[in-house]
Amino acid sequence: MSNRESPGPSARLLELGAATLGESGGVPLHPRLRPAWPGARLAAPAYTVSCSPGDNLAIHVAVTRAPAGSVLVVDVGDVAERGYWGEVLTTGAEAAGVTGLVIDGGVRDVTALEAHGFAVFSTTIALRGATKQEPGSVGGPVRVGGVEISTGDWVVGDADGVTVVPAGRLEAVIEAGAARADKETNFFRELRAGRTTVDLLGLDTTPIREL
Repeated sequence: MSNRESPGPSARLLELGAATLGESGGVPLHPRLRPAWPGARLAAPAYTVSCSPGDNLAIHVAVTRAPAGSVLVVDVGDVAERGYWGEVLTTGAEAAGVTGLVIDGGVRDVTALEAHGFAVFSTTIALRGATKQEPGSVGGPVRVGGVEISTGDWVVGDADGVTVVPAGRLEAVIEAGAARADKETNFFRELRAGRTTVDLLGLDTTPIREL
């Protein structure tokens, strides 16, 4: 028997990617959630945050309370155009073991975020900062990118976008994603051999007129 350990959930999710998982039982977030810098990738359990619009006090608190290895998933309400996150929070998050951020709002200091290698997915880049005094909450259900997310759900982000995998369905979604990836590998082989996507997918071409 090999002594090599099987890859953990994070590695398996990253290998499959957000697009495959989103077609395999994961739930894609709205495409407005994009990497803040090229090459950002994450796969980790969520620690959820809800802010008052325009205020990031709850994010500061979340950095002190999130379990190491988690990703902050943040709802900022209806004021997206603020820099809710930047290099200062990134430095604190790294020291606390937080691995990334998914925020339905703005961030700033993007060059610094990339230099840190800290994975951030946001809806915009915004210079104007947030206040730090209004009510908020951490650890409860939030709605981010149009999807209900709870602490402990797995979040996967890469160049294609962000997908959430409910905690109770993690293994099922990984298995379905692996099966889909295997099927697509076979498709690639068949396509290179001369078959078409119409044949492989059994598509009905009768709705298409040839002019």
